[in-house]
Amino acid sequence: MLDHPYATATRITVIQSYCILIIRLPESGKEPYPGGRCGAAARRAASSENDESEIFMTTGKHLGFVGIGRMGAPMVERLLNAGFKVTIYDTQPAALKALEAKGAAIAQSPKAVADAAATVLVSLPTPDIVLAVALGEAGLVHGKAVRTVIDLSTSGSQAARALAEGLAEHGIQSIDCPVSGGVTGAGKGTLALMISGPQASFDALQDVFTVLGKPVYVGEKPGMAQTMKVINNLISVTALSVTSELLVMGVKAGLDPDIMLRIINSGSGRSNASEDKIPRFVLTRSFDFGFAMGLSAKDVRLCHEESQQLGMQLRVGDAARRLLNDAHDKFGDDADLTEIIRYIEEGVGVEVRGKAAGPR
Repeated sequence: MLDHPYATATRITVIQSYCILIIRLPESGKEPYPGGRCGAAARRAASSENDESEIFMTTGKHLGFVGIGRMGAPMVERLLNAGFKVTIYDTQPAALKALEAKGAAIAQSPKAVADAAATVLVSLPTPDIVLAVALGEAGLVHGKAVRTVIDLSTSGSQAARALAEGLAEHGIQSIDCPVSGGVTGAGKGTLALMISGPQASFDALQDVFTVLGKPVYVGEKPGMAQTMKVINNLISVTALSVTSELLVMGVKAGLDPDIMLRIINSGSGRSNASEDKIPRFVLTRSFDFGFAMGLSAKDVRLCHEESQQLGMQLRVGDAARRLLNDAHDKFGDDADLTEIIRYIEEGVGVEVRGKAAGPR
């Protein structure tokens, strides 16, 4: 079992691109500031007790989105196209210009976004960055308007609970909303959204969730959706790993990889890996699925940590984790996840190359 310091390296390479979505929605008929009315929350409560209906009307259309990365940019564009007013922030000014041209307003910090709108969705690369952006010195908790933080990241249940506790101290509600479906799903609005938090908030935010994808309510406790997400991600990596390994075996035995995939996808061995990732990004030898190996290693590590906390050994999952870590050590953080097959190929001396890749 290998342990590598990839979390720190990943943080360094991707910290410049993160995203936070902010919406303003009060909870009808409920205490608007769970965790106690203190500090900024008390001031917000005092100023809004007599105009909840007005807040609901205006903030349901004004969103904030901090950080414009590979996932963030297409999500913001979908929200703009759906008629939302969106205020955005990113550490890379170039990332903001294209969306500013499409109608987004630019803020100068996450706090400034939290000053402008009241519910926050964060889509960030690591748990540490999620906590820093939300709870840090210039974090969202210091915004004057923020009331709800929605974490779109794969940050794990432990970070989700820490986030919920830290936000509650400022009277801010936390909702887990990790997503699955990649850049393609973000652009098409077909992401799978796994959501845990108050049922009333899930219902109130449907107009936003459905622009981004297909929302599924997991439960009320902080971290439940995060647990579901890391389970999903390890299943995905395991399917990619075993399919890659056996395609290499088939090519070594003289089988045609295109024919192999046709048979696999006509039978019981098919999966998202065999139907989508491998035909599009492996057989073509493009390796541009768009999800970094370092981030995948982080996600799988989070699942491993969850299983340890539950006292359960993941025998198959740990095997996939070791293969991914070996490939990650060899190719680095920024390698595409689908390049895991290259690690297997190099150990055997063959290449899984389809007709779509053309001649060598």
